[in-house]
Amino acid sequence: MAGPVQRVKLYGFQQDALEATKNYNKVAYYLDMGLGKTFVGAEKAVALDKDILVVCQLTKVDDWYQHFKLHYGLEVYNLIKQKELESFFESASRKVGVINYDLIYRRQALLAINSTAYTLMLDESSLIQNENAKRSRFILNKLSPENMILLSGTPTGGKYERLWSQLHLLGWKISKELYWRQYVEVEYIDVQGFPIKTVVGYKNVDRLKRKMREYGCFFLKTDSVFELPEQLWNDIMIEPSQHYKVFRKRNLVAVEGKELIGDNLLVKLLYQRQLCGVYSKEKLGAFRDLLESTDDKLVVFYNFNEEAERLAEICRECERKVFQLNGTVKQTEDFNREDNGIILVQYQAGAMGVNLQSANKIIYFTPTLSSELYEQSKKRIHRIGQSRTCYYYKLVCRNSIEPKIYEVLDQRRDYTENLFLNAFFDN
Repeated sequence: MAGPVQRVKLYGFQQDALEATKNYNKVAYYLDMGLGKTFVGAEKAVALDKDILVVCQLTKVDDWYQHFKLHYGLEVYNLIKQKELESFFESASRKVGVINYDLIYRRQALLAINSTAYTLMLDESSLIQNENAKRSRFILNKLSPENMILLSGTPTGGKYERLWSQLHLLGWKISKELYWRQYVEVEYIDVQGFPIKTVVGYKNVDRLKRKMREYGCFFLKTDSVFELPEQLWNDIMIEPSQHYKVFRKRNLVAVEGKELIGDNLLVKLLYQRQLCGVYSKEKLGAFRDLLESTDDKLVVFYNFNEEAERLAEICRECERKVFQLNGTVKQTEDFNREDNGIILVQYQAGAMGVNLQSANKIIYFTPTLSSELYEQSKKRIHRIGQSRTCYYYKLVCRNSIEPKIYEVLDQRRDYTENLFLNAFFDN
């Protein structure tokens, strides 16, 4: 039995997005982070008047479940749970099913939905940009929805070569090879005797954007809608540890009873990042100093589980209440209710689609390698509803890999792109 419905009140720009796409049954709402893609996507899905299958990140499953329950009163099923998956198909009513990306291809029973007309909605649709990933192959090749809704604030991270899979879902039947020939500039760079294809630019961009609009893409940036508070950045430079210096010179170091051996490029990269983070007493000390300098709420981004353990320990020693957002724990609501809490956010779990604007300060303990996650992370506090200046503190080991990572991220590129990875290790 559906509970009382609290209908959504849309902003004018959200209504404009729906009006501009009212004649499309396949659409992409590329609304900047914080502009309410959830509300626009849900309204469009309901208006299409079919069963709805929502695919999202694991941390967003409950959010989508509650959104449809609260605002539309539809039958909603959490398809992560086997019993609810069975009930979803047994129900003859109009309904919504919600599942996460990393489980969808394992739920082969979902293919039965193809026997009906339904709407497929992909939240953070950039997560299918690698069409060879299992989740992407399942969505691209095995699902056949009548209607399609894509939602993303960073559909490409500035990289048009990553758009093809999303445009394919919208019905543009251009082949990937032809798409690259028409819109992507490439060069082949010799790396240790192997030719590596590298994107160096784009062409026919205006034509590409026109084609995207023809296939139901709607773009909107925050700056054209709201005047958000100022963003102020502070780089806190820290001396690298002696362990880091030894590892850079020898590709081998013993630290905390562990022997770190950099026997290939990726392992070398991993250990250098850890030596600038969890194994850096200097950086952990700088983090403690920051905590002791303020009673304000703080959002802290990190990469590795060991980092979270050390950071949580420091928070407790400083008598600060600590909350977690990672692959298994989501304490965002508790954090938002707390006056001066600290939430430790693992990039993969919390850089996208999470509202943390009850705080106005972010600490980057270590940098991600993903441009998209970095850009998304900034918007967790700088979004609609934020009235205060937003402060960002980067803890950076000088003369280390970290300034190089941030330099590449500021160019909106992933650090792991071959060009940058090899350029660094060749120095």
